[in-house]
Amino acid sequence: MNSTNATNKPFNIEKRLVYEAYKAVKSNKGAAGVDKQTIDEFEKALSGNLYKIWNRMSSGSYFPPPVLAVSIPKKTGGERILGVPTVSDRIAQMVVKQVIEPILEPIFLPDSYGYRPNKSALDAVGVTRQRSWKYDWVLEFDIKGLFDNIDHDLMLRAVRKHITCNWAVLYIERWLKAPMMKEDGAIIERSRGTPQGGVVSPTLANLFLHYAFDLWMTRTHPDLPWCRYADDGLVHCRTELEAETLKVELQARLAECHLEMHPTKTKIVYCRDGNRKGNYPNVSFDFLGFCFRSRQVMNSRTNSLFGGFTPAVSPSAMKTMRETIRALNLRRQTHLSLQDLASEINPLLRGWIAYYGRYTRSALYPFLRYVNQTLVAWAVRKFKRFRRTKAGASQFFLRLVKESAELFVHWRLGMTGTFA
Repeated sequence: MNSTNATNKPFNIEKRLVYEAYKAVKSNKGAAGVDKQTIDEFEKALSGNLYKIWNRMSSGSYFPPPVLAVSIPKKTGGERILGVPTVSDRIAQMVVKQVIEPILEPIFLPDSYGYRPNKSALDAVGVTRQRSWKYDWVLEFDIKGLFDNIDHDLMLRAVRKHITCNWAVLYIERWLKAPMMKEDGAIIERSRGTPQGGVVSPTLANLFLHYAFDLWMTRTHPDLPWCRYADDGLVHCRTELEAETLKVELQARLAECHLEMHPTKTKIVYCRDGNRKGNYPNVSFDFLGFCFRSRQVMNSRTNSLFGGFTPAVSPSAMKTMRETIRALNLRRQTHLSLQDLASEINPLLRGWIAYYGRYTRSALYPFLRYVNQTLVAWAVRKFKRFRRTKAGASQFFLRLVKESAELFVHWRLGMTGTFA
């Protein structure tokens, strides 16, 4: 696919944009859509496939195929429906995302953290940590089924307000209306929502909530700090009454935008710590995989402990990590070497430690102990000399930590825990 552009097309779309979009989609990987075409299969006729996308988008004749509806289990129970576009459609969406993101980024507010360049979930956790020390109360809210319930008319009104690129607006409208196809082939027509799983959907969701929540909050309660990551948000309040009043107002505001506050995931929390006393029904909250609650914290200046309201890896995140390690069935992989095991689990451990180890790293120790115990169970199965007692295997690993600490990520960082 060469870089020259035809001049007889209704829309002037650079071929370079399509190629850059393809590279971004490839790096993100992802499953096949309704046509069952994988990225590898797409690449067998790469130049022709990319030309076809460019040609159709430039001529205005690109119509997205249905997105594949895939059910995945929620951590809290139930199922979430992901809409998986085809590889070609993901590339087309990425072209539009690359065009609209630089336009929308400057208008988004600093405390919107989800799906944005140069912002992360850890940034949101960090600012929430600091504000929880200053404000006694938190309204924790969740928007029920955000991606499934975005109002198309309101969404397009916001898009047209900021996006002057006609072809980008045209294709956004088509993606909003594209049907879903169940795995049994049944077609589901859509009159609202933007598929969770679509490349352009997170940017559109951020734009929708920019008006539905962010600007509204800044206009009506400029003195209350808030933080939002996609459909999960927090507002820090000074009193319980202030939080209760805000909850009612926010519920009404979301209803105006045809959205609903999640009834069970929304709650008012008292940030109880060593200085803030009292008995209240909610004294902790989970946010982005961290549990915020009162903990014993070391004061580095006085070298003494005090009760601080601070984040650490949440029990549900710990459970998910354990289940992930358990699903690898390492205990029975006796045909593998220790180096093989390290190659398999080190990328997982590196990511988890980098994320959850940012705050209260010691809270990860019970999970890392579980990893070590899994290694012991593997050694007992693999080596006959350890089958009489696990103590021998434990001693073997204790020696190995001293001799080859670089073998596993958590050993390398001194987070060995125990093997018993």
